[in-house]
Amino acid sequence: MSGYVGILVSDPWLQNQFTQVELRSFKSHFMSMRRESGKLTLRDLPSRMSRLKVVGEILTEEERASLIQDAYQNLDDEVDFEFFLKVYLKLQGHASARIGSAAKNSSAFLKAATTTLLHTISESEKASYVAHINSYLAEDDFLKRYLPIDPSTNDLFEIAKDGVLLCKLINVAVPGTIDERTINTKRVLNPWERNENHTLCLNSAKAIGCTVVNIGTQDFIEGRRHLVLGVISQIIKIQLLADLNLKKTPQLVELVSDSQEVEELMSLPPEKILLRWMNFQLKKSGYKKIVTNFSSDVKDAEAYAHLLNVLAPEYSNPSSLTVKDTLQRAKLVLEHADRMGCKRYLTAKDIVEGSPNLNLAFVAHIFQHRNGLSTQTQQISFLEISPDDAQISTEERAFRFWINSYGNSSYIDNVFEDLRNGWILLETLDKISPGIVNWKIANKPPIKLPFRKVENCNQVVKIGKQLKFSLVNVAGNDIVQGNKKLILAYLWQLMRYNILQLLKNLRFHSHGKEITDADILQWANTKVNNSGSQSRMQSFKDKRLSDGIFFLELLSAVQPRAVNWSLVTKGVTDEQKKMNASYIISIARKLGCSIFLLPEDIIEVNQKMILTLTASIMYWFLKQPIEDKAPGTSDSDAVSTSTLDDSASESSLEDNGNL
Repeated sequence: MSGYVGILVSDPWLQNQFTQVELRSFKSHFMSMRRESGKLTLRDLPSRMSRLKVVGEILTEEERASLIQDAYQNLDDEVDFEFFLKVYLKLQGHASARIGSAAKNSSAFLKAATTTLLHTISESEKASYVAHINSYLAEDDFLKRYLPIDPSTNDLFEIAKDGVLLCKLINVAVPGTIDERTINTKRVLNPWERNENHTLCLNSAKAIGCTVVNIGTQDFIEGRRHLVLGVISQIIKIQLLADLNLKKTPQLVELVSDSQEVEELMSLPPEKILLRWMNFQLKKSGYKKIVTNFSSDVKDAEAYAHLLNVLAPEYSNPSSLTVKDTLQRAKLVLEHADRMGCKRYLTAKDIVEGSPNLNLAFVAHIFQHRNGLSTQTQQISFLEISPDDAQISTEERAFRFWINSYGNSSYIDNVFEDLRNGWILLETLDKISPGIVNWKIANKPPIKLPFRKVENCNQVVKIGKQLKFSLVNVAGNDIVQGNKKLILAYLWQLMRYNILQLLKNLRFHSHGKEITDADILQWANTKVNNSGSQSRMQSFKDKRLSDGIFFLELLSAVQPRAVNWSLVTKGVTDEQKKMNASYIISIARKLGCSIFLLPEDIIEVNQKMILTLTASIMYWFLKQPIEDKAPGTSDSDAVSTSTLDDSASESSLEDNGNL
């Protein structure tokens, strides 16, 4: 355990029960609970622990209260952080026993898409993902010496320990996400280089939409199988569903009949579009049922038999529709898929057992290989995207991935649709400013009554005004109605507030000075000038920034070994600018910056994203221990006359650090 963990808990036994990342997350939850009433007692815990995974989901509030009452005499005793952790572990033991878990050393139960209750892994899923990796990365110059991986062993987790495999897999899923010039690729990496690769991987995974809350670089280095497999699963899912949108596959317009339905289709998550496509094709075959999931609705393999007969009748086997045994039918379906030349990494057993991840992957592969839609793209006016719409789409993507990186109770696929009930916005606000949400008047989904959504969104607007956002003539109903410009304006102010609070909480100022955009600008210019360069950024919309040179000099100033100048271009042509921009983003993520911009944001000098990039580099630099900083990078370059203070940020979301 690092020294930081020692600061959080002094009890050695507790240090052994939790990872560093888990402790930070628990600390954030604890601080949020305590701020609701100024202090936290045993009597408060049953209701306040409802937001924790397992303890909050498996046990009811009454059961938590009963267990605490049985274990402790005085319910008015105040609870400190270590006492809170011990109570949690006691309740977790009861919850784990209920679900048949003997996971006494398993404590990663905060809400996150990549954690599992039992910390077990599915061998069939592992085999499927290994087959996928063997197929898509077989020709990679670095990895081909390690491939193919044997799915019957744990070689996958050993190979993943140096971080190269996961970085390469991210680029398969979303090409160009990581500038591969920044990946450390040697046969034997030292611990520093491995850590850099994993940091680059985690920050890049967040930037493509993965949820990696409570996962740290150490988890990969130690080869924690359920966490590694959870991240791999998300990356592969993103790859397989990448074409499920009208931009990539405009033929999907066949699924709808008018412009209103097109807008509805564009707002659906890719899994829902895949289901809609599947039912569209099944209707042609006369199949009467509606498939609503990739588990129970497909486990008899009947839907698959009908689907493949529609898409590839030349390879059909009549027995697939008449055979009574479901396992035999599943085998015939897979034989049909093989004859089509369709990649598939599941077994007949996986189909009949209703494995949702593997069945979704199977249908996505079928869609990619043969979707049965018209090959002629219809020229439909409402599919054309204006420059304004393109800008909205870019910002929506950045804000969506940023919000998802917090690991809220629901994953959002579209900020204009999925934030309309206000709940996810309230959760995000509470994580950025713990205790600011009045949960007593909040309405938890599912919310059927429209005015309940308005109540949530009214609180969102009220909190925004409390945080001094510019919200003139904005009401909660604007969010409920999905007003795009107002939602984007709110989210930008929330992201900017988060940036400034992270910086403020990290440093003490002589007169309680707030950090401003001007401070960030001044800091960046001072750092670059002190490194011996004459470059200067006039503002966050300075068009000269498009060549990327200033940011490469800034990154080199905060970490001299970060930039390999032999790889830097002059930034004159569009291609040179793109190479520099891609290099900047990957270097920043490799250092530890959690950023959500695209190379185009640098090339086009998107003022908002340029600010987030600069602030993120500043935040990373200022939170480094003094002894870790390179010579010539002292804190005297920082804002005002501040001094470092590590404890100031304990109650903030420093552990997330999302900018």
